[in-house]
Amino acid sequence: MSQRDYFEKDYYKILGVPKTATQQEISKAYRRIARENHPDVKPGDAAAEARFKEASEAYSVLSNPEKRAEYDKVRQMVDSGAFAGAGAGGFGQPGGFGGFGGPGATFDLGDLLGDVLGGVGTRRRAGRRGRDVETDLTLSFEDAMAGVTTTLRVAGRARCSTCGGSGARPGTTPQTCRVCGGAGSVSNNQGLFSFSEPCAACGGRGIQIPDPCPTCRGTGSEVRPRTIRTRIPAGVKDGARIRLAGKGEASPYGGPPGDLYVNVHVTPHEIFGRRGDDLTLRVPITFTEAALGARITVPTLDGPVTLKVPPGTESGKTLRVRGRGAPKPGGRRGDLLVTLEVAVPRKLTRTQRKLLEDFAATDHSDVRAHLDAYIAEPAAQKGA
Repeated sequence: MSQRDYFEKDYYKILGVPKTATQQEISKAYRRIARENHPDVKPGDAAAEARFKEASEAYSVLSNPEKRAEYDKVRQMVDSGAFAGAGAGGFGQPGGFGGFGGPGATFDLGDLLGDVLGGVGTRRRAGRRGRDVETDLTLSFEDAMAGVTTTLRVAGRARCSTCGGSGARPGTTPQTCRVCGGAGSVSNNQGLFSFSEPCAACGGRGIQIPDPCPTCRGTGSEVRPRTIRTRIPAGVKDGARIRLAGKGEASPYGGPPGDLYVNVHVTPHEIFGRRGDDLTLRVPITFTEAALGARITVPTLDGPVTLKVPPGTESGKTLRVRGRGAPKPGGRRGDLLVTLEVAVPRKLTRTQRKLLEDFAATDHSDVRAHLDAYIAEPAAQKGA
């Protein structure tokens, strides 16, 4: 990514989000594009790979608050016409420069942006960012609720195990680039502006390697499997996508590493379900418990609790047990929703049947009274 990119590329348009987009909206847009165009999804598709790289570049800037603020300032100057003459016609075209110098003046854009942006991040050594990678992780329901430290196994480009990423043969050291003097960039005069571009001699690293590492051949990275220990937070949901910054593939020639995205799959529990941050549980109760009321013991992830079933409880009633659901950020927890289901016995003894018949004989409630009008109406119409 060069300084020119800030002028020529609309990162918001690339991700399809407005300039006022939140970090969550930016991340969501990037994930969608990455899923659709990742080289692993569309191998050999040059257009998809270019789209993926373009979106990754945009996301690397807009997902970083400092870089985004820097980018927004430059784009604001471009949109306001401060760089008149440096737009569609090219930066080398004649034209004014919003009062910066007179005719024939040449500006080093790196120095200019340093003045405008307070010298923050305007002279960075170039280095292609490592690829983002994905891996799948399957957790039991209990581990997902409690949180777990686990080992992820990832294959791909990693820091060279022989030279430690320096790119130089063990016992030797890289040398300062003689072309750029270690700056990693050289000035490229294009008329009105002088752009600082990555040094071609050292690839923007600022160093050269006379005696390359025999394993990585000077790149500082190699393709090998590696393991990553990470903590999965308590309460993670099935389908969650966790980003581990800087844990993706190493970049050749000293660039920043990519990110690792962990796709979490949670196996269903035998009795507990989940609805947002609440857990659900279906508990059968007997007819007499529903009619007379009762105290019942139900399980939770933290041990059993006793619930009071009110007299006259109907099947399908839900009782809420606060604080016994899934963990939430900040140490809080959701609730446990207990749905009561009246169990009707399939077989009765003679004594049970006699008792129920006696009860029915004394029960004069009409639970279907609201249907009487609809039942009588067709009969009345038939008689007419």
